[in-house]
Amino acid sequence: MYLSPPKYVSEGRMIVNVKLTIPEGSAYSEELGNFLGTQAALMESPRVIQRAFDHAVAQTGINEKEPPKIKVTIVPRASVFVLQAKGRDPKFVQAFLQACMEEFINLKREMVGRTSDVTLAGMTEEVLRLEKELRQYEAELAEFQKSNDIVFLQEQGNAIGAYLAQLNQRITSLKSEYDLLSTLTENAGFLDILTGEQTPLITDQLMGQRAVRIEDSVSAGYLKVKQQLLLLKAEQIDLGQYLRPKHPKMVALAEEISRRERLLEIYKQQGLEQLESRKNSLAIQLKNLEKEAAEANAKALEVNGKMVEYQRIKNNLQRVQVLYDRLLATIQNLDVNLKITPESVTILEDASEAKPARFGIGFHAGFGAAGGLLLGILLIMILERVDDKICSYSDVVNNFSEPLLGQIPNRKYFRTKGDSGEIITVNDDRQAFIEAYRTVRSAIIYQTRNRPIKTILVTSSLPGEGKSVTATNLAITLAMANAKVLLVDADLRKGRLHDWIGVEPTPGLSHVLCRPEQWDTAIVATPYQNLWFIPRGESVLNASELFLSDRCDSFLQQASEQFEFVVFDSVPVLVSDDAASLGPKMDGVIFVLRSETTSARLAKAALDQLNVRGTKILGLVLNALRPTMGGYHYYYRKYRDYYQTAAPKS
Repeated sequence: MYLSPPKYVSEGRMIVNVKLTIPEGSAYSEELGNFLGTQAALMESPRVIQRAFDHAVAQTGINEKEPPKIKVTIVPRASVFVLQAKGRDPKFVQAFLQACMEEFINLKREMVGRTSDVTLAGMTEEVLRLEKELRQYEAELAEFQKSNDIVFLQEQGNAIGAYLAQLNQRITSLKSEYDLLSTLTENAGFLDILTGEQTPLITDQLMGQRAVRIEDSVSAGYLKVKQQLLLLKAEQIDLGQYLRPKHPKMVALAEEISRRERLLEIYKQQGLEQLESRKNSLAIQLKNLEKEAAEANAKALEVNGKMVEYQRIKNNLQRVQVLYDRLLATIQNLDVNLKITPESVTILEDASEAKPARFGIGFHAGFGAAGGLLLGILLIMILERVDDKICSYSDVVNNFSEPLLGQIPNRKYFRTKGDSGEIITVNDDRQAFIEAYRTVRSAIIYQTRNRPIKTILVTSSLPGEGKSVTATNLAITLAMANAKVLLVDADLRKGRLHDWIGVEPTPGLSHVLCRPEQWDTAIVATPYQNLWFIPRGESVLNASELFLSDRCDSFLQQASEQFEFVVFDSVPVLVSDDAASLGPKMDGVIFVLRSETTSARLAKAALDQLNVRGTKILGLVLNALRPTMGGYHYYYRKYRDYYQTAAPKS
């Protein structure tokens, strides 16, 4: 940035113009919802930039390779655009920005004109189509009126309607009379009904329409004979009280009654014939009237069809006429508005004189530093996710469910002039280092209250995690607590505890498990009070089989009876099957983790192997922990004064 040429910035402003409300209405409008954003995008469009670049080159004569950078921002709560152009030549930058604003206005004019032209062409085409359709409907209406008199059709339709109403009324009346005659002919006493000798209710129901006509002579004769018959029957009843049936008067009276009854039947037959004749006449009349009604109905349908066709043509003509007139008015308004509509965005301030950019090397250096810091933090977070090494107490708690027995600090932070190495010596003055192992010792001792713990196996997932040192120092601190302790090197492949104790490796544990000698012959004394040691013996390759033998069980039982604690150092779990074979026979197993070395994934796999075999895990020991790590840093700094002054001797 320091070596690059300086850049110059020119600034201009544009504003959204005020529009007038025109009575005819506006034919061109823009999307208001995204209006400001759309205008800003148009100002930064490649088309505007390229036009402005060509214009600036032609105006200034400066041959720039590429157009300056342009940036458009919108003033908050205002319809004002701020345009900035940044480039290397101040004169060219100013000319370019001014050209950008002008070319934007030109582009908007072209868009409005193109939109208006397209709209006008489409509307003109639609007007021509409507005009053709209008002429077609007009010709169709004229052709219909030539062959049909609309006034006559309307009057004819009204007349046919009135005539149909009369016909229907007559048909209804005749049908009622016909039904009445049918009812009378089916009734045996129809003459009694017609002469009024039945109940008034039936007479009113049947004769209410006054449609039945029977000759008066028949009705009067029937009624006269009926009365005479009733009188003769009454006289017969009176004479029958004192005359016998064969009396001449009674016989003559019976013959007269019989003659009157025959005459009554003749009158009934004549009435019935008259009713049948009337029914036939009514049927013929009904048939003729129904035929006339059908013909009138057909004529009415024909007239209605012509009127419907006329109305359809008329409605289509009116609809097309309305659309045609409205479209013509719209085209006229479009031409007027196109001439008087102002630009939607105009120049408020011309491009200013280009000045050097405000941000120099300091800004870019700070920006780069901030970016590098964020990138570094991101890289650290990624590495933290990928790396699953156990580093602190919180890592142990988050990854394992087993209890943490103690945290052993790295010995290099407690070196003194007479440093004796990783193993605790008799006169060791590394108090903080020793106290850490005493913490593990206390955790083991207090676990023996509920269940005796005699045999303890110390192991880890992989070599180099400090299991041998932990086993040795744990045995030493147990012996310091006046407990009788036996330390056994159970790493029959590469065990080296004998080098730390200062004895020969043979005879050792491999001899005890392979030969019938007494196991106590392999025990050697150590420089530490109450601590004895069994070295590994000769190296063997079948250690797993030896640990699974009955000889191993017998050795463990005898050693537990003679010593308070028997501490075993074993091969790492993931290296061989030795620890997994010996672990289930122990009263408990201590698993060692090395800070910043042990993988949580591998440690979990090793613990799973032990748990599958039913091994009792006493807890975890975090080894080689930096005192400056996490919470241990606070603990070490605050309480280290307790370890700098030895307690006074009694």
